Amino acid sequence: CSIHNSQTFNNVTEVTMFILTDDFNLQVFLFLLFLAIYLLTLIGNLGLVLLVIEDSRLHNPMYYFLSVLSFLDACYSTVVTPNMLVNFLAKNKSISFFGCATQMFLFVTFGTTECFLLAAMAYDRYVAIYNPLLYSVSMSPRVYVQLIVASYVGGISHAIMHTMATFYLSFCGSNEIRYIFCDIPPLLAISCSDTQTNQLLLFYFVGSIEIVTILIVLISYGFILLAILKMHSAEGRRKVFSTCGSHLTGVSIYHGTIPFMYVRPSSSYTLDHDMIVSIFYTIVIPILNLIIYSLRNKDVKEAVKKLSERNWFKTKVHFKN
Repeated sequence: CSIHNSQTFNNVTEVTMFILTDDFNLQVFLFLLFLAIYLLTLIGNLGLVLLVIEDSRLHNPMYYFLSVLSFLDACYSTVVTPNMLVNFLAKNKSISFFGCATQMFLFVTFGTTECFLLAAMAYDRYVAIYNPLLYSVSMSPRVYVQLIVASYVGGISHAIMHTMATFYLSFCGSNEIRYIFCDIPPLLAISCSDTQTNQLLLFYFVGSIEIVTILIVLISYGFILLAILKMHSAEGRRKVFSTCGSHLTGVSIYHGTIPFMYVRPSSSYTLDHDMIVSIFYTIVIPILNLIIYSLRNKDVKEAVKKLSERNWFKTKVHFKN
């Protein structure tokens, strides 16, 4: 197999440039579709961050968590989508060794941080619903800021470990990554080193993070369900159940894709299925989160309406003058 852009050390040809390839047809159609989804994701998620900053009614822990989630989704999608869009139309689909490592590091950082953040958000909802009178004390700025920071620290630490472990390997065979971006499984598939340790790291660490965060979510929503059953107001039960139901749907969709990709034997790695799943969680999930967590939220919709009316009024006054 031919090697492009390589250098030789100790009679071993080391790859310094990777080629990202895929088997997709209808490249122009997919380019337009994913570009539209990406722009909506970026505008919607960054718009929500600005909305939370702008509207004082949204200045509470729940919306601070939502704004951080939106920022993560915007970053998460940006790490992969622009490069993928370029590759749909470009003849040269190469990415440097350093660029590949950077892309993987950022992707794992944002993905893992989101796992921890979704668990923190579930705990926040438990505190708010199970004991609302103590909510402001239990979820003080000191607490929710620490939860957000801890999520990022966990995400960065996890990414550093996998990035170092993956790029410590030798890539001396084909430099063709049959994937849409630099992710751990396809990189391990083309390494000429023994990847057993990397497979174990992937299985145990991703598996542990999944188990811990899912348990936090399930326990939190278990207590929330008990609180809902104790409510005397049917309207109150409906409102809480609707909000938490949508949140739980978002968590289920996100966590449902991760084990399929990472917590499984390496022998079951298949390009076509994995590429479809990877597109789902890098492109589709960020916009689904926006719909599930934000656009269905009454307070967010009212804040958007208020901001739109205020901007319309300013524009009208400006034209009159």
